[in-house]
Amino acid sequence: MYDMRNLTQLKKLDENAPEQMKAFWEFDKVAYQPGAIDGLHKQLMALAVALTTQCPYCLELHRRAAVEAGATEQMLAETAAVAAAMRAGAAITHATHLFKT
Repeated sequence: MYDMRNLTQLKKLDENAPEQMKAFWEFDKVAYQPGAIDGLHKQLMALAVALTTQCPYCLELHRRAAVEAGATEQMLAETAAVAAAMRAGAAITHATHLFKT
């Protein structure tokens, strides 16, 4: 199912929901612009989220953007570790629901 060429089909969303997609693309663009958080750290956050949601498209797009923004391999590795800790932590904390008192 995963094939970067599938992203060319986004134009169908643009054609069939033009107002919504225009708003989405503008929001997406603004969300990653540097502000209180610089662009590199925003891309690393996006990459961590992509690792936890396991979206291959997001992984590739945000990995590229992070590297272009200056991410090192060490930064990418630490981002992966944070994402793994978040997923594991969620499993552990949700396990508290298994025990009824």
